[in-house]
Amino acid sequence: MKERKMKKLVVSMTLALAVAFTCWTASAGTLEQIKERGFVKAGVNVGLPGFSFPDKTGNWSGLDVDFARAVAAAVLGDKDKVRFTPLSGKERFTALQSGEVDLLSRNTTWSMQRDTSLGLNFVGVIFYDGTGFMVKKDLGLKNALELKGATVCVNTGTSNEVDMADFFRAHKIEYKAATFESVDAIVTAFESGRCDAYCGDRSGLAAQRLKMKNPELFVLLPDVISKEPLGPVVRHGDDQWFDIVKWTLFAMIDAEERGITSTNIDQIKATSSDPNVRRILGLEGDLGPGTGLSKDWAYRIIKQVGNYGEIFNKNFGPQTPFKMERGLNALWLKGGLIYAPPLR
Repeated sequence: MKERKMKKLVVSMTLALAVAFTCWTASAGTLEQIKERGFVKAGVNVGLPGFSFPDKTGNWSGLDVDFARAVAAAVLGDKDKVRFTPLSGKERFTALQSGEVDLLSRNTTWSMQRDTSLGLNFVGVIFYDGTGFMVKKDLGLKNALELKGATVCVNTGTSNEVDMADFFRAHKIEYKAATFESVDAIVTAFESGRCDAYCGDRSGLAAQRLKMKNPELFVLLPDVISKEPLGPVVRHGDDQWFDIVKWTLFAMIDAEERGITSTNIDQIKATSSDPNVRRILGLEGDLGPGTGLSKDWAYRIIKQVGNYGEIFNKNFGPQTPFKMERGLNALWLKGGLIYAPPLR
């Protein structure tokens, strides 16, 4: 009992120190620090295909990786001026709070508790997801209500752990949670039969399934038991940096809506008379200097990284192993939830 109280005290003190450090570093100005340093420090997942995944040579790819590169393009004019720090679900918030990273671009669910009690700001939603379950196909399960008495693997320190507990409690279903800090440890346990089911974001489950030795032996159940709006996160206390990261996302969304891509942007820049297009490309108006950036900040993002649709399709679209439909991640004009405030 004493040991448990001591652990809680240590956690509370660590959080308090992290928040205090957040206020101190924010006052120094994140943008100025990055310019002086010469690169953006981005926290990403340790390895989740589609979001952030390193190859054998250490080159990172994924939706979250591309977003971090977009921020680097906006701030420093070069998408490659970013360094990636792989972070587990348990350590990600502390790394951001302490200043180890400038930006958390790591499949992280936006929730009220995280937004109000950790000294953090979510800048928007980059991917709409939901918690679900994966099981072995030969179990013949039709839905999650049939998981009575099951042992379920889940990543500790994630919203999925809470969602799972809420779901089973609401439906009065007995189960046993097997928690792991490492996703690789979950996959190993699940494949070996230590767990009957694997709980996580449905996109993450699909990604982990692709990494398995025999992915055809596993299926995702149809249940979506929660809302999981995933988005980039920054520290409280630096509104300028918050604005920069937030409008980087909105610029990529707006560019897709206006049909501006990495391949046609120069032609559009030379010929378009649309004032909305001319503003986003820095030809009219004064959008950049208000955030401490140059007038062509959005042009650099789109030219070097692409619009939102381009990075979604690159990492999840028809030419990838996911072959994922846009669904909720389609533009609002096409029945989805992806929407940006006006750039004006």
